[in-house]
Amino acid sequence: MSTTTEAAAWPRATATLNEDGTAQVSIGGTATEIAAGDVDEARAQVVAIVAARAEQLGRPLHVLTRDPAGEWPLIIHPDQTVTEDDSREARPQAPEPAAEPVTQQAEADQPDAAVAGPGSWVTAAAAAPAAALPTRRAMRQSFLVREQIEEPATTGWRGLVTRAGIRMSPSEEERAERADVLAVSQHWPGPRTIAIVNGKGGAGKTPSTVLLSGVFARYGGAGVLAWDNNQTRGTLGWRTEQGPHESTLLELLPQVDRLLSTSAQSADLAHYVHHQTRDRFDVLRSKPMALAQEQRIEPEDVDAIHAVASKYYRLIFIDSGNDESDPMWRRMIDHADQLVVATTTRDDHAEAGALLLEALADRDERSARLADNAVVVVTQADPKATAADMQRVAAGYRDITREAVTIPFDQAMVDGVLHYGALRPSTQRAWLAAAAAVARGL
Repeated sequence: MSTTTEAAAWPRATATLNEDGTAQVSIGGTATEIAAGDVDEARAQVVAIVAARAEQLGRPLHVLTRDPAGEWPLIIHPDQTVTEDDSREARPQAPEPAAEPVTQQAEADQPDAAVAGPGSWVTAAAAAPAAALPTRRAMRQSFLVREQIEEPATTGWRGLVTRAGIRMSPSEEERAERADVLAVSQHWPGPRTIAIVNGKGGAGKTPSTVLLSGVFARYGGAGVLAWDNNQTRGTLGWRTEQGPHESTLLELLPQVDRLLSTSAQSADLAHYVHHQTRDRFDVLRSKPMALAQEQRIEPEDVDAIHAVASKYYRLIFIDSGNDESDPMWRRMIDHADQLVVATTTRDDHAEAGALLLEALADRDERSARLADNAVVVVTQADPKATAADMQRVAAGYRDITREAVTIPFDQAMVDGVLHYGALRPSTQRAWLAAAAAVARGL
């Protein structure tokens, strides 16, 4: 348990500044919006607002500030003095080593240098104009307190007691599950594209595409598409329900201009995609029965399909092929906002995924960011594999990616059409955790 001294060292307020000069200051749950001319002016106003509150309380306030230059824990005093908060508890995680604070003299010596770091806040405090002092309206705390009341437990023995009429708080496991549900239920501004990749066949790309799509659609609602971006016999259509037609992306491509026109309607897409009646997402199939040369997709075709998908869907999950040199595969990467590396416990699958990330890191800066932010899904495709085998692979990826999640073996994932509801509860929970990991990168 934290001591009183340790608790006092945590920030008492937060301030977030944007490049356009807008900012938000939150003190004790009360937020104040700022619209300044630039970041420096916004810093001065933040210092003035926090200092005024500190004067009311008769003590300095710990403030965690985030501006375009980085994240800085500060202490702002009632007299608008700003000092760096170097206490051990100031940050949950240690930051990168920061540059030396920029002093006013250094600014004079280097007028063109970018000002960053705690020194910028010291300068802002010294330059804070009287006009930046907050108004009575800004300082008054609202009587309308927004408090989120936690719902009682619904699972386990706590849920049984609640249903018997005695309200029980949820367990930590139930709270964690609710947090994952909340993460995947979000709607982000603008469409997001997630590419599921691995250079080896059988690594679990198609099941990952289907089940991640299903989780996001079940919890977040409509607007989710699974797209088979494969030159050579993509099998996404074999693992999902077929609609009342046999259309594939080959039938959609000639209709791109019409579907992008202002007269097109979302229901027109039902001619080309296959709706999943239970898991509530749509599938755009490739044509696995045709030879690759009969359905050759060029990079500009990928652009066209993605333009249609982005117009009608909020989330686009792309099941990729195995040929990383294919222009179709590379163009998918150019459109991706998030990478999911699918792998099993087999060493060759795990190694192929790691080599792919290394290649992307060397490709260009954007691809390197995708690799660093990737989520790895390790499935126990072999029933003889152990939990230790899965953890070994996951641990190997956690040093080179953002998150790695494990999925236990489930017979319902082996063959045939995949349905989230057909999985065991433990497998469903694992896929929910995997989807939440993806959501945290969007």
